[in-house]
Amino acid sequence: MKKHNGLKIFGIILGVIAIFMVTINIIPPKKVLEDNPFISKEKLPMIAAHRGGSITNPENTLKAYKTAVNEYKIDIVESDLWLTKDNHLVYNHDGYIDRTSNVNGNLPLEEVMTLCEKKENRHYISDYTLEELKQFNFGYYFTDENNNRPYKDLTKEQVVEENLQILALNDLFEAFYETNPELLFIVEIKDPGERGFESANQLDFSLTNLYPKYKNHVVIGTFHDEIENDLKFNHPSLLRGASTGAAAKFVITELLKVNIFDDGSFACLQIPTSYNLGITFHLDKKQYIKRAHKRNIAVQYWTINDEKTMRELIDLGCDAIMTDNPVLLRQVLDSYK
Repeated sequence: MKKHNGLKIFGIILGVIAIFMVTINIIPPKKVLEDNPFISKEKLPMIAAHRGGSITNPENTLKAYKTAVNEYKIDIVESDLWLTKDNHLVYNHDGYIDRTSNVNGNLPLEEVMTLCEKKENRHYISDYTLEELKQFNFGYYFTDENNNRPYKDLTKEQVVEENLQILALNDLFEAFYETNPELLFIVEIKDPGERGFESANQLDFSLTNLYPKYKNHVVIGTFHDEIENDLKFNHPSLLRGASTGAAAKFVITELLKVNIFDDGSFACLQIPTSYNLGITFHLDKKQYIKRAHKRNIAVQYWTINDEKTMRELIDLGCDAIMTDNPVLLRQVLDSYK
């Protein structure tokens, strides 16, 4: 009799848990935004040119961005922001400029990268003013598909003509503001602490006062918790990408089927196809996209440069694919059309 009662109680508990799990997964979740411009309105994902398309043009240069927008018809430009010595925001992936510019003269890139293994040999953006940075050729080490370096011997005048100087924050917005009002931007604040706070202030000022039509067209990311909190509480009108912690919470709560308890307020979930923490977590799954879309969150995968993975993500229904090769992704998407 006691055994029978124990089984009955166990069954009731399981039933309650089952009802609870079903209930929390059918309750409509609260939308982060009513209208999220980063949600693809088409059946195909948007093209996000990672660093402007570093395979096709010198990365993070106006030349790369103009080509990507005007010739490859990309939807989103992506880059990273650093603060200069005189407090100007500039686009560059690394915090130093050795890998892409001629700051080391005509040294071979292999030798430069060996030198840069020691941090004291690096030339950091924070040690230069904007005008000093503009003296360098940021297409110097670019190698094209034929293994040529077409920009290494340019004069300073030619560097300016080819749009291969370092690019300041507002220069990129200004280049497209009138001609491409629909263009979207992904930017990441790279500096931590006070310099990161200043970066957020400058971004907010530019988008609010100088380029207001772009304000809801820019999503801002960061790997620094203090910058994430600053954006969330001091710049609530700016769109944010999911921080590493916020993205992990979203994924884990969805795996456990308790995503209703995720309170992330980010506009875009920017994730790789997999992440290894001793155990490999595969993130290229429809369940994450479907759940994100219920909250009007866009799902963007990075950084995809092969056709096979591009097609797999297209079939999943993601909103954007970040790639160093926008030419290839454009060809793949055109094959679907």
